[in-house]
Amino acid sequence: MQKSVSSGSAGPKARKTPNPKKKAGKPESANAESTSKLAAVIKALAAEQEGKPGALLSILEKLQDQDQFRHLSEEALRLVAEITGEALSRVYSVATFYSYFNLKPQGKHTITVCRGTACHTRGSLALLQEAMNQLGEPDFREDEEPSFTTSDKLFTVRTVACFGQCALAPVVAVDETIYSSISTTRLCSVINAIRKEEKV
Repeated sequence: MQKSVSSGSAGPKARKTPNPKKKAGKPESANAESTSKLAAVIKALAAEQEGKPGALLSILEKLQDQDQFRHLSEEALRLVAEITGEALSRVYSVATFYSYFNLKPQGKHTITVCRGTACHTRGSLALLQEAMNQLGEPDFREDEEPSFTTSDKLFTVRTVACFGQCALAPVVAVDETIYSSISTTRLCSVINAIRKEEKV
């Protein structure tokens, strides 16, 4: 449940299919253990949802909610297909159709900038640019990617077409809190307060 804060104080989208090439990283033993744990989680979810309408969607939702970085990895999607018997293409289709799902790791905190007409005319582009500069991503292009996540995985910044609160424009949501009629100065204060709290 989001709460609103005044200045005084997600639809379908297309995304690229992940590269199926195996990535270098952890030792094989660590990878095997990680894969085994992930498979066990998926098997439990599959058993829980077996025979229920929308089982695949529910499995993916619960799996993402349990992930540390709130995303569905390539490995997770392949295991879901293998364990449920669903075609891998269908699993990818569901994961890429719904905007709720993330195929890239997400930050601990999410900043969502409304880019609707009312917010745009009242300065939401400046808010987005300020967030980009504050978080070290000045080259982010909203027309190329729907979001970006900082390298330390502390913040994810994304845009939405409309919050439905046009009278309170510009509007920005930070985690579960909605800030209405927000200024760039206020947004910087919010970002810095989170950084201080996280000691980054």
